Amino acid sequence: MSAPNTDHPQLPTSSERIADLLRTRIVRGEIEGGAALRQDHVALEFQSSHVPVREAFQRLEAQGLVISLPRRGVRVTTLTTEAIKETMEMRAALEVLALRHSVPKLTELHIARLEATQDQCAQAASLIEWDAANCAFHEGLVSECGMPRLLATLKQLQLTNSRYLFAAGLVRGWQPRSDQDHRLIIDALKERNAERAIQLLGRHIGTMERVGFA
Repeated sequence: MSAPNTDHPQLPTSSERIADLLRTRIVRGEIEGGAALRQDHVALEFQSSHVPVREAFQRLEAQGLVISLPRRGVRVTTLTTEAIKETMEMRAALEVLALRHSVPKLTELHIARLEATQDQCAQAASLIEWDAANCAFHEGLVSECGMPRLLATLKQLQLTNSRYLFAAGLVRGWQPRSDQDHRLIIDALKERNAERAIQLLGRHIGTMERVGFA
């Protein structure tokens, strides 16, 4: 028997593809909090059976984006003030923890990637571009912490942060912006000053809690 071909990346399953697209719509506010997600409608749109749709819903529920309610079906969770506050406080604690464990393993290549994502933030022409680059920056900071469960939790918290970002951006309007905090964190990492980088990140998330751009 021949060995499996590992030259090409594994394609996403139907449930992953459905979950990814629904996740994007929810995060960007295209599907509002409280909206119902009907299996038959989603299956029809994606030309799929109900099985991968149910699996997609389960993925989204695990990420806190939808909830399954008795006799009411699956609905998008509502982004409340309490949820936003909880998210920011958890990020301020957990992302700092992840950075502390990640810093000793960050190489010059990792730092160069952080600079590239920060440049993308500064050059973003839309809220969608800025959010993608901002998420990549924060993920890059903690990518080497060696704590997969912590990274999974942070990814979920970042989804809530992005939902808030889009809600705030759509209401107030979005303008291109650069982030001095990001650059200061990069400078501290270049200087191998871990404590300063950690302090700056904690301050950054705490400051951004008030304006919705962390």
